[in-house]
Amino acid sequence: MPKSTNQKLKLLYIIKILTEQTDEDHCMSAQMLIDELAKCDIKAERKSIYDDINQLIDFGYDIILVKSRVNGGYYLASRDFELAELKLLVEIVQSSKFITLKKSRELIGKIEKLASKSDAKQLQRQVYVANRIKTANESIYYIVDDIHRAIQNNEQISFQYLEWNLEKKLVPRKDGKRYQVSPWALTCKDDNYYLIAHDVEEDKIKHFRVDKMGSIKVLAGVKREGGILFERFDIADYANKTFSMYGGQNETVTLQFDNHLIGVVMDRFGKEASVRKKDEDSFLVRVTVAISGQFFGWLTGLGPGARIIAPADIVEQYQKYLKAVMKNYE
Repeated sequence: MPKSTNQKLKLLYIIKILTEQTDEDHCMSAQMLIDELAKCDIKAERKSIYDDINQLIDFGYDIILVKSRVNGGYYLASRDFELAELKLLVEIVQSSKFITLKKSRELIGKIEKLASKSDAKQLQRQVYVANRIKTANESIYYIVDDIHRAIQNNEQISFQYLEWNLEKKLVPRKDGKRYQVSPWALTCKDDNYYLIAHDVEEDKIKHFRVDKMGSIKVLAGVKREGGILFERFDIADYANKTFSMYGGQNETVTLQFDNHLIGVVMDRFGKEASVRKKDEDSFLVRVTVAISGQFFGWLTGLGPGARIIAPADIVEQYQKYLKAVMKNYE
């Protein structure tokens, strides 16, 4: 009787079956493997299964044999990702606002394939994507790909920058005007994805929300500008100074906090921030930040235990900010 066309793929099918259906708690006996192979139109005998398993082990697969009359058999012990790592990846995907709902589900489905079917069920139980805030820009994958291609080829890009209107639709800003920039880096901040670029028109470094970029074009042959600025540019430092990635004039300020807020300050500014004790109940920190309404809002959210000490003009700006807010409640 002629062999089936799948017979030559026997080893591949065995490792596929072990990958999908086995783990430490779910072994497969030689007979179970034979039965599964039969579903794939592949004939096998016990002796050939033993030989095949040994070949796979020699090749480098970590296949363990559990010798037990009850639930004994083979299982794939080592994988590229542990279950805990896959759970972490799923959480990152579902919590990332810059990945659309559709793409989140597709990515999580691919991540599940890296685990056994039993472990994949555990991943499915932790998926809560539907009610998460997600971008509506389905083309973000292609935008990121275009940006990477432009960076690699040292070329500029142009695009329309989008904003929400009252009809809850993303529409181009400035009557559809195209922005032209030299892309230099991508970074993630406050659950959003940003392009750090040199603005050709204003000759300065700016950032743009990637999910709010539309109609992107790579300007073939138009070389990037701003290289000198980026030679001394620290992306991490830039992101830390810029609250919620709202731009503003960089200023070195002295802030005073009650002692119980030290954890908030460390989370925000890092261990490198200049911190010194003021008295038994409070401390001072000297940092450089981008002055904006977002910075003032962050400070206000910490309550009376946080205040600006210097410089005087920033204190005055903050007072005006608070007074403008209070007018809404008079």
